[in-house]
Amino acid sequence: MSRQTHFLVQTFDPAKGNRLKAGAPIVCQSEGGARRTAERLALTKAGVVAFSTSSDVETGDYDDQPTVLFRAGQVPDEFDSMP
Repeated sequence: MSRQTHFLVQTFDPAKGNRLKAGAPIVCQSEGGARRTAERLALTKAGVVAFSTSSDVETGDYDDQPTVLFRAGQVPDEFDSMP
């Protein structure tokens, strides 16, 4: 089994009714790259979060709890409970 770590950035924009609309996830090559991308996008988005997760590509097993690397602005509540 070969576990791989994935680094992602998720942005959020305002939507109707005080809600947030998620943008397309951005895949990054490294933790630092995800952090820098999120910091840059935080200047123009309502909210942004960079996180990592690991998976076993062969079995399709993913971490239940991603690790938040950077968080700014308005993000959904589920990101508040992540480490």
